[in-house]
Amino acid sequence: MKAVILAGGFGKRLRPYTERVPKVMIEVAGKPILFWQLEWLKAHGVREVVLCVGYLREYIMEHVGDGSSLGLKVQYAVEEKPLGTGGGLKNARDLVESEEFFLAMNGDVITDLDPLKLVEKERENPYLGVLALVQLPSPYGVVITDSSGRVREFVEKPLLPDYWINAGVYCLRPEALDYLPDRGDVERVGFPELAREGKLAAVKYEGVYWRAIDTYKDVETASRELEARRSSWPRRAGAGSS
Repeated sequence: MKAVILAGGFGKRLRPYTERVPKVMIEVAGKPILFWQLEWLKAHGVREVVLCVGYLREYIMEHVGDGSSLGLKVQYAVEEKPLGTGGGLKNARDLVESEEFFLAMNGDVITDLDPLKLVEKERENPYLGVLALVQLPSPYGVVITDSSGRVREFVEKPLLPDYWINAGVYCLRPEALDYLPDRGDVERVGFPELAREGKLAAVKYEGVYWRAIDTYKDVETASRELEARRSSWPRRAGAGSS
């Protein structure tokens, strides 16, 4: 099974760091985001990866090459102009159309969720895509009070158990690419139509590590978190889901 990583973005919110280094090669806990992802995929049995590259692609190609040094086979789908997440995936069609299904993920996500749970869900029913969902992390600390209004506890940025967000990790069948735009984001064009037709499912993950790297603050936070987890990373099959 192949995996496709969207690695062509500009990373504007990480400037000036991304003026010379593409976003996926920004180091978190001493390792580029992309290398965290490749290590995670390999731990789950993935050996073939397609990188959708555009901005500063030469830097990525120089450091990753054909993937042999990482024990992987890496191919490239090159974007001559920005295509968005949907267009980027669709641009890789020639490299995945012979697959029964493939994994896909955003290039700014670091996680230890078990992607094979998505594959299992896809095999159960004739969907065209399955999304990974994680609980929404609150951007603020939460104050817990009792029925009288007395403050009992402060909880710093907890997960909100009743709210689920797109984790940016998918299992897709090649036919799903027919729904994606040539240029644009899959979350706005593609997935909504698949959902309306009942061809999109989801797996909810609890108790997993997940962090999207959008700002330098995210880099700092993720670096602290991953340093603390380094001895047990990457977690292999068996991550919680429901």
